[in-house]
Amino acid sequence: MRQIRIPAAFIRGGTSNAIVFKQSDLPARTLWDEIFLAAIGSPDPYGRQLNGMGGGISSLSKVCVVGPPTRADADVDYTFAQVSVSDATVDYGGNCGNMCSAIGPFAIDEGMLKAEGPSTRVRIHNTNTNKIIVACFPLDEGLAAVDGETEIAGVAGTGAPVDLDFLDPGGAGTGSLLPTGSAEDLLEVPGLGRVLASLVDAANPFVFVAADSVGLNGTEMPADIDTLAAVMDRLEAIRAVAGTMMGYAPTAAEVTERYPSVPKIGVVAPPAESATLTGERLPTDRMDLTARMVSMGKVHRALPLTGVLGLAVAAGIEGTVVHAASALRPHPGGAGIARLIRIAHPSGLVEASSEVVREQTPGDRASWHASVASVRRTQRRLFDGDVYVPASRLSAALGEAAD
Repeated sequence: MRQIRIPAAFIRGGTSNAIVFKQSDLPARTLWDEIFLAAIGSPDPYGRQLNGMGGGISSLSKVCVVGPPTRADADVDYTFAQVSVSDATVDYGGNCGNMCSAIGPFAIDEGMLKAEGPSTRVRIHNTNTNKIIVACFPLDEGLAAVDGETEIAGVAGTGAPVDLDFLDPGGAGTGSLLPTGSAEDLLEVPGLGRVLASLVDAANPFVFVAADSVGLNGTEMPADIDTLAAVMDRLEAIRAVAGTMMGYAPTAAEVTERYPSVPKIGVVAPPAESATLTGERLPTDRMDLTARMVSMGKVHRALPLTGVLGLAVAAGIEGTVVHAASALRPHPGGAGIARLIRIAHPSGLVEASSEVVREQTPGDRASWHASVASVRRTQRRLFDGDVYVPASRLSAALGEAAD
């Protein structure tokens, strides 16, 4: 059978790449999964996605859909799809923070929104988390500027800044900043016993553990951790149990099968001198925290941007394992204050800020609230045109839908 052409753009957002579609160019939602799998090149038992646009790792196996807003306080809707490399799975359970940096520029460049002047502000409604992200970026003759002096670890060269404010990021997936109500929990993990973890839902749901609790020091390279089968199995077992506590599924096995991308799991350690993927040495006085994070079964080569935001928020909450590992300490008196945190990861350093407040609730109980988490990224459209999808795959999907 012939192939079907669908207009699309291929864009780098932060340290991720994604195919970006206008919602109006896509058919019914029931066909999205099959279109995205075919376009990206999944499932691929070889792990390379040579028959599609993916790059064989989670940060290069993504799809974004941009459409008209369904909320009065937004300018556009943005739906994120994480496509599994090896399985025929498309997960809509969380947001991609890195690709958020490309959504505003895409909407402007596609004529979905009009803007004038030296810069603009786009309010993005992420439909996966039902949260608002505000993107501010410079313009060049009415289009999103690309050239600039902003550099981000993990991306060669520099670009125009895209400042992202994730408004009220708590409860993006579960409805609560601290889904269990506690800053730390003892997880009963089969085969491991009790593991101390912090379950924090900020921008996306996360489970954070101390690196030494799973046999790591926190400065290892991603490829090295990936080869440690026992460590990766421990991390997945912890993630799956945390997923049940967050309400994703009643059993750990179901979390592993049905929710491969959320919650995400990260390991943290105090500042420590370490090397990056380029061989650069990072001294301890340039960082406040060391972190590694797993995404879709592989250790991320940098950090998922929502992971950066989750770490920034968690570092401001007394009692979390992130707070314990971080060089940051609470403001005198325990009042909320905007804080900047510098996080060391495999590709270098990333900075983020968060505003976390401890509030008194009825019954004189204290609770934590994150009003905003912010970070700076760059983005660049790499090419656009049409993506090709074999018509046979859509015919098969239509046949299954009819059945």
